[in-house]
Amino acid sequence: MEEDVMLQGSSVDPDPAPKIDRKISLNEFSCHCCYDILVNPTTLNCGHSFCRHCLALWWSSSKKTECPECREKWEGFPKVNILLRDVIEKLFPDQIQQKYQDIEQNNELKQILQEFSKFGSDQNKTSSSGDVRQNPQRGGGFFSGVLTALTAVAVVLLVYHWSSRESEHDLLVHKPVSKWTPEEVVLWLEQLGPWASHYKERFLSEAVNGRLLLTLAEEEFSKEPFSIENSSHRRAILLELDRVKTLGVKPPQNIWEYKAVNSGKSLFLLYALKSSPRLSMLYMYVFDYTETFLPFIHTTCPLEEDQEEDIISTFIDLHEPTWKQWREFIVKYLFLPYQLIAEFAWDWLEVHYWTSRFIIVNAMLLSVQELFSFWRLWSRRELKSLPRLMWGHFWKMSTQGLFVAIFWPVIPQFICNCLFYWALYFNPIINIDLVVKEIRRLETQAV
Repeated sequence: MEEDVMLQGSSVDPDPAPKIDRKISLNEFSCHCCYDILVNPTTLNCGHSFCRHCLALWWSSSKKTECPECREKWEGFPKVNILLRDVIEKLFPDQIQQKYQDIEQNNELKQILQEFSKFGSDQNKTSSSGDVRQNPQRGGGFFSGVLTALTAVAVVLLVYHWSSRESEHDLLVHKPVSKWTPEEVVLWLEQLGPWASHYKERFLSEAVNGRLLLTLAEEEFSKEPFSIENSSHRRAILLELDRVKTLGVKPPQNIWEYKAVNSGKSLFLLYALKSSPRLSMLYMYVFDYTETFLPFIHTTCPLEEDQEEDIISTFIDLHEPTWKQWREFIVKYLFLPYQLIAEFAWDWLEVHYWTSRFIIVNAMLLSVQELFSFWRLWSRRELKSLPRLMWGHFWKMSTQGLFVAIFWPVIPQFICNCLFYWALYFNPIINIDLVVKEIRRLETQAV
């Protein structure tokens, strides 16, 4: 079989490979397909290396001219990387000799290699005669088109939003309570929960504005004209009113209000929970316990009596978690961190109908990707490298977090909004594509 040379970024060197430390791991010279030592290593233009016979088997079974690992189209016919082959033969002569003998004894494999070589010769002849069919332009296909269209729409909407400059500044989280109109008082009341809608007409009929709201006491809510007989409802209104008096504005009670008040933190949590959920939850526990972590744990691991309340009510009176809640949270934190995010979004379905569904789908896809990552480590017998990978991940996340913290003040708000909406709505589409590729990769290994 003819052996060609393909060297990426270097010239052909016919001399034997340089002397290399023999303590080097065999895994560093393993095939991406069979996970065994590379025999006649063939490096594709995408950078993945395969045994020549593994690549031939893949080509014969799939009839596709693409990388079995990442599905990128070949640029020309794959060629043997002679430098890499010489290095492997020098480091592992016994293993390579045994592999050559196994291939020679397999008549079916020899036939497939001959067909593969003939296919390459035919391609070269066609190319030399000037009648070659160019590989189509590589692209993301359907998902790339969808992402491009959605990105264009999102940019247009964001430009319009920031040119009007209306929505965020009109939120009650930016307006002092003393300047609230009776309609805004009713809006504040309705956002406490569905139960509060029963009392809005009473507040409107009395024209209760922000100044009057601040003067109301507990006994006035139980009398005419408000007549709030349910003690739990009165307590919820009073607790929220105390928070309004303390802050001077309405505290954020949904994702858009939270983003309007904490634009930097919302963007940080959105990306951090996606990239490293365990580290992000640990950060919330250490540095943002009361404002972020307590609502999170009470929502994802509620007590039985809390499950009967609506989501807004659970945010008003937050007590310390019980041991039962801690046990449930720690188990999910260690093994299913993305499920915690999905459960949190699930409880907000009534408030954020579509946004919560995007978050839930994204959390499911990220869970599948994490399972695939562990499966690759298990199948390649590389679980011992897990502590090193975890440390590298921790260092990477810490460095990125520090970098963002330093440059955050100079990043334009428009760019931050684009990143926020991209991570919120477009990442699920990207992750669908990644999961499909992982499934196809498993099918390749099965073949």
